[in-house]
Amino acid sequence: MFDCITFADEAPTAAVETPAERRPWKIIVADDEPEIHRVTKFALSGFTFEGARLEFISAYSACETFEAVKAHPDAAVLLLDVVMESEHAGLDIVQRIREELGNHGLRIVLRTGQPGKAPETEVIARYDINDYREKTEMTGRRLATVVYACLRGYRDIATIEASKRGLEKIIDASASIFRLQSVEHFAEGVLEQLDALLHVQDGTMYASSHAGANDAIAATGHGADMQVVAATGRFSSTVGQRLSGVLPRDAEAMVRHSLDADASTQSGDRYVGVYRGLRASKLLYVDGYQPRSELDRKLLDLFSRNISLGFENIQLKESIEETQREIAYRLGGAVESRSKETANHVKRVAELSHLVGLKYGLSERDAEILRSASPLHDVGKVGIPDTVLNKPGKHTPEEAEIMKTHTLIGYELLRDSEQEILRTGGIIAREHHEKWDGSGYPYRLAGEAISLHGRITAAVDVFDALGSRRCYKEAWPTERIVELFRAERGRHFEPAIVDVMLENLDALQAIRTQFAD
Repeated sequence: MFDCITFADEAPTAAVETPAERRPWKIIVADDEPEIHRVTKFALSGFTFEGARLEFISAYSACETFEAVKAHPDAAVLLLDVVMESEHAGLDIVQRIREELGNHGLRIVLRTGQPGKAPETEVIARYDINDYREKTEMTGRRLATVVYACLRGYRDIATIEASKRGLEKIIDASASIFRLQSVEHFAEGVLEQLDALLHVQDGTMYASSHAGANDAIAATGHGADMQVVAATGRFSSTVGQRLSGVLPRDAEAMVRHSLDADASTQSGDRYVGVYRGLRASKLLYVDGYQPRSELDRKLLDLFSRNISLGFENIQLKESIEETQREIAYRLGGAVESRSKETANHVKRVAELSHLVGLKYGLSERDAEILRSASPLHDVGKVGIPDTVLNKPGKHTPEEAEIMKTHTLIGYELLRDSEQEILRTGGIIAREHHEKWDGSGYPYRLAGEAISLHGRITAAVDVFDALGSRRCYKEAWPTERIVELFRAERGRHFEPAIVDVMLENLDALQAIRTQFAD
């Protein structure tokens, strides 16, 4: 329907290509006269804008023009004839492009050999075009000037749109900045915006040292201990790797100098920004960036420092959450030790809950909350007398009732906490002995009236308890545990949770082996 021709095919001796082979600017030429296509390409042979050549896409009718724009949404300029199949074919296509395709970034230049058919004043007032030219006035020099102006406009619009997308990610990340797993999202957003604002060609990396590693970095003078926490462009696959292993070899000296001097460095098209925070050092590496002015350089320095401050705040928040998780583990372990059981039980319950939660369909954040809160399921045992808690034989009916109160004791201990992990732990403590069929305790809740966190913890707690040696029993073999879960599917345990556990039995057993007593 339409052909795609680069000017390099027409005039190879005039082609100008950068070493990086930057993506060409797409120009759609829409005209029913083949000679206009030939003259246009000849006039613009050798044309480059910001180091990139032109790629021509030819269309010979209004229908072909629409299909060309639809197939190439990244086209920058449309040189459009007004009169093709009909006197207003070009004008009709403008409306379809803007309204049907929603393409408002494409710069449209109307060219007409019959100005009387489409008066300039009327066309400019009624249609969303960017320029109007008579073919007789379009000399080679004027055509180049028009294309330059259109490409500048397209570039700026594309930059604004890319910046808008990056900014939206930052806003989204900022809204969830005090939630789990926000560092990577925040980092990805700020780097995407940085690429768009500064026209970075190759990519960026943001690396951070481990907490407390500042002294080691200062002593060694290199970023060997730094880890890439976010990256774009050709570095996208480096996230999670050591900076020293992915840094271009010819950039190592530059990074070492920046770390030694504790200052940003610009060399050629590379930039390194360094910031030493309270808990760790940060490094921003930009490849393929040429500052256009000293203001650009200062803006990048300021941007780098602001990113670092943002990371510092997020990591401080995550440190607080890690403290909560550690408290939950230690408190749960202390209770288990008091009842002459192993503290590894709470670690296994935590990891088993996390795995089952993810397989069940919980979000990563909710599964992480579950992993942190589930170790508190038996925290209420702290209020149970030793004579009852550690009795080796069977409990009397009175003692059994005393044991059951550990669910409510745990809930009362944690219910008023302002921290989500501890508050969730209280709910789990109260409900981990409820049963799917309503025969559990303390409230005989049934089905989905039991919180999902409580239902999952109940299942993995029993799974691990049966497979572990206790003061009152020996460990069960896996086959017997599986048999019990199948029998209790829909009675003690939610059917879907049992299905998830049996489908992932090997993974559950691997966790039990990893945290064996």
